[in-house]
Amino acid sequence: MSGEFDFRALLLKIQDLLSDNDRHRFLFLLGEDVPRYLRDDPSLSGTLRVLESLLEKAIISDQDCDYLIKVFKKIHCNDAAKRLQEYQLALEHFSQRSCSLQDILLFDNDDEDKMPSPIYPLRGSSINIHPNARWQQNGLTVAGDNRQGNGINQLSNPFGLYVDDDQTIYVADRWNHRVVEWKRGATSGQVVAGGNGEGSGAHQLSEPLDVIVDKQTDSLIICDRSNTRVVRWSRRNRTSGETIISNIYCVGLAMDENGSLYVVDYRRAEVRLYRRGESQGIVIAGGNESGNRLDQLSIPQYVFVDRNHSVYVTDWRNHRVMKWMKGAKQGTVVAGGKGEENGLIQLSDPQGVIVDQLGTIYVADDGNDRITRWPKGATKGSVIIGGNGRGGQSNQLNGPVGLSFDQHGNLYVVDSGNHRVQKFNIDSSQ
Repeated sequence: MSGEFDFRALLLKIQDLLSDNDRHRFLFLLGEDVPRYLRDDPSLSGTLRVLESLLEKAIISDQDCDYLIKVFKKIHCNDAAKRLQEYQLALEHFSQRSCSLQDILLFDNDDEDKMPSPIYPLRGSSINIHPNARWQQNGLTVAGDNRQGNGINQLSNPFGLYVDDDQTIYVADRWNHRVVEWKRGATSGQVVAGGNGEGSGAHQLSEPLDVIVDKQTDSLIICDRSNTRVVRWSRRNRTSGETIISNIYCVGLAMDENGSLYVVDYRRAEVRLYRRGESQGIVIAGGNESGNRLDQLSIPQYVFVDRNHSVYVTDWRNHRVMKWMKGAKQGTVVAGGKGEENGLIQLSDPQGVIVDQLGTIYVADDGNDRITRWPKGATKGSVIIGGNGRGGQSNQLNGPVGLSFDQHGNLYVVDSGNHRVQKFNIDSSQ
């Protein structure tokens, strides 16, 4: 990094510019004796050691890191904001290596191409979404044409989806027994897996319910439901796939930054973790027969894995979303769980689930034809999309299933009953 970077002066400058309330919060985060430490060792390395210690002791959380980044940006200290953001997004990656906050913040600009790409969860957003963010209520159809069919511009009861970095969309086209790729702005798709009639051959699929991209192997991972298998299908050779997991009644798929695969088995009421190259896997959520206890699931559907390797599962028959922290023996209810109804404390047949960097949960509330948002720790949600009655208008949904953000915070919804994928642009004024 070129030039002298006086972190002590930066912190003191921030304190001078903040309001009394913000200054109180800032001092609480850093500890009131931090200025003394800074005076004891005013060097950049000394300051970074203080911050690193506070981060490691969880005195500064991810949300606090968001706050500091915003403060740095507000006073135009963009370099500091960038370094802290890289620390936040790459934390999981660097925890596997002997790299510290100081390593991340002090790397030379000439070595920037050696840094890992920012890490954010599959189907998550790379930006911090404001807690009160809004999305345009009229969706844009980006796959399908609102009519059921098997044409290359049509879908038939689509379920899961994956949105790539360039906004290419991959859709599990269930009743057409295929996966279809839709480029950004395209009016028709291209079959990239299956499409050879319903069957169990290596070149066929039967009711695929979810699809993700494995960047390391440049392949699609597909939940081939009626064949009770998970298959890998190369994006280079699209003629056939290979079975990587057998005898599993899969619905939803997720993958973490290590390439470990998370698969929902709805019949066994569990989520299994398969490390790369493994075919057996271990149960990490549910697995205690079907039921409504906190250590049980009942017809689970989709799964989301955050940066801490906590899993969020839509528990379909129990009309709730469960969170299982890594290594936990039971989960906690984080959305719904108050019966099947349309109140803001309730869900009806939840399907897709995604979680943003603040821990806000977004749920495809299938039975209520809406998408609801549940802030971290909230006991009730709010409707952010749909909720205008079942229908095919641009502001309506009909059985929403799959959910995904793109890198810009735009929200994609598989509107299954309307045989389309809708894109809801985030309101840039937030």
